[in-house]
Amino acid sequence: MNYLRSRSLKRLLSIGRRSNPDEDCVVEAEPPPPPPPVAVVSPSKPAWRCFSYEEVDQATNGFHPDNVVGRGGYGEVYCGILADGRAVAVKRLAAAAADEKKEKDFLTELGTVGHVRHPNVSSLLGCCVDRGLHLVFDFSTRGSVSANLHDEKRPVMTWSQRHGVAVGTARGLRYLHKGCARRIIHRDIKASNILLDADYQPQISDFGLARWLPSEWTHHAIAPIEGTFGCLAPEYFTHGIVDEKTDVFAFGVFLLELISGRKPVDGSHMSLLAWAKPYLKDGVVQGLVDPRLGDGGYDAGQLRRLMFVASLCARSAAAWRPTMTEVRNVLATHQTSEEIHSSSALAALPCPN
Repeated sequence: MNYLRSRSLKRLLSIGRRSNPDEDCVVEAEPPPPPPPVAVVSPSKPAWRCFSYEEVDQATNGFHPDNVVGRGGYGEVYCGILADGRAVAVKRLAAAAADEKKEKDFLTELGTVGHVRHPNVSSLLGCCVDRGLHLVFDFSTRGSVSANLHDEKRPVMTWSQRHGVAVGTARGLRYLHKGCARRIIHRDIKASNILLDADYQPQISDFGLARWLPSEWTHHAIAPIEGTFGCLAPEYFTHGIVDEKTDVFAFGVFLLELISGRKPVDGSHMSLLAWAKPYLKDGVVQGLVDPRLGDGGYDAGQLRRLMFVASLCARSAAAWRPTMTEVRNVLATHQTSEEIHSSSALAALPCPN
């Protein structure tokens, strides 16, 4: 490949041929100049390893079309089984997408997710850089939240499953913002990027748009604007300003999708947030909740807390949105929305209109 394969990738990894697949990658420091941001590795040894092309090729049955479980602008995601029986998902950069920017995004994902460890963040097992760029993850048995919510062939997600997804995703996002050595802004929180394991535990995935945010920076100015329409925070959409509150806004839209079962943008191009605002303002539970749950098919207290949090997260002004620490704490409580607002740090935020 081109510039990034020959320079950035070599700075990220120095890989020797290995006859033992359990051997770790050799990561060597190069003399100056220092590596670019996407190539920075943490002082601790990464938990992932390098796979040979033969391993990923065999696991995916030669990247057979029947093994494709996802597609995007970057390429495809294939399911597969390693020689030890472990189910994996292999994300492969398509040859047609192998331009400098796509490769940089791919390396950004490796440099980001390769050094995070949390039950609610997709676990990177390793990478392969032979005959293209590949990332290897644990396979999420039940697919994405989006598929479970909107695929008519699947059973309707129960309220308990939806609430668990909301709480788990909040924990994972809070970890990215506060639990990592360096703050990570995901920039593309949405239902199709939240994967579910066999127990419906959520895992945040797809870090291709993610950015590190140094501790001394209050925000990051980014161009061009990338992400998913209907989930983009106003300050990001209009000015390219990115910080933790960018993800908080998208999380608010995600909560509305879990509650209502509706997509971020419907067939008439109306945003979910615009549709939901009247119900949030008036506190009309029956109008907002997914009718497929039926009467009494949800916990009223949990539903009102999710509505309350969604209304705050999706505020137009970033300063009026809560942090993910506050969101996580609210979702874990049994208080009413009124009690939460009067007894917590959220009291400093304007009340929902």
